[in-house]
Amino acid sequence: MEQLKQMGDPHVKALFIKHGVKEPLFGVKIGQLKTIQKKIKKDYQLAKELYATGNADAMYLAGLITDDEKMTKSDLQNWISNATSLSLCEFTVPWVATGSRYGDELAREWLDSKDENTAAAGWATLSGLVAVKPDEELDIPFLKKLLQKIPSVIHKAPNRVRYNMNGFIISVGAYVTSLTDEAIAAAKKTGIVSVDMSGTACKVPDAVSYINKIKQRGSLGKKRKTIKC
Repeated sequence: MEQLKQMGDPHVKALFIKHGVKEPLFGVKIGQLKTIQKKIKKDYQLAKELYATGNADAMYLAGLITDDEKMTKSDLQNWISNATSLSLCEFTVPWVATGSRYGDELAREWLDSKDENTAAAGWATLSGLVAVKPDEELDIPFLKKLLQKIPSVIHKAPNRVRYNMNGFIISVGAYVTSLTDEAIAAAKKTGIVSVDMSGTACKVPDAVSYINKIKQRGSLGKKRKTIKC
């Protein structure tokens, strides 16, 4: 924690806060966290201790260094319950859940949560699973059902849930070729997705254009080893 404090930058901190990161945090650049990650590699116990500090920088680092396969269901539930920052509920926790033994189970539970952060994490976790899991390990009928459901519910969903539903459409269209056409159809039926980006320059990706670009470069169906970055 002392090392992270010394790495903190007030300008980076201000930028992170603008992008939805909650106090307390020092404002450590992601590149610096990855430098620490390379030295530590994996440390499940240290990751839990870092996450428990409540410091956003430490919690993000925890997600980078934990051993996903050692994470228990209780660990993951605890992490999502304490993930108040966008970077944690939409990136850190879904990344770790995707690599754990409980990703699919928890994603389905989180999807129906009335808590915006938890529901967003559910959609982000599903997006991660389709990106890394072989198609034969995915519940294709379930994914198809969600694609068909999204157009009728997305515009009434909470802000960050809308963003991650849109991301789910893109992920399924990009990584599950048997559902690419279904994803494009869902995106067209959904239309423009409006999300409040809190005054930042970030934009909501156009799902149809995004999937078609991936198709044009011949990358449809190419799975990733990990979604952590």
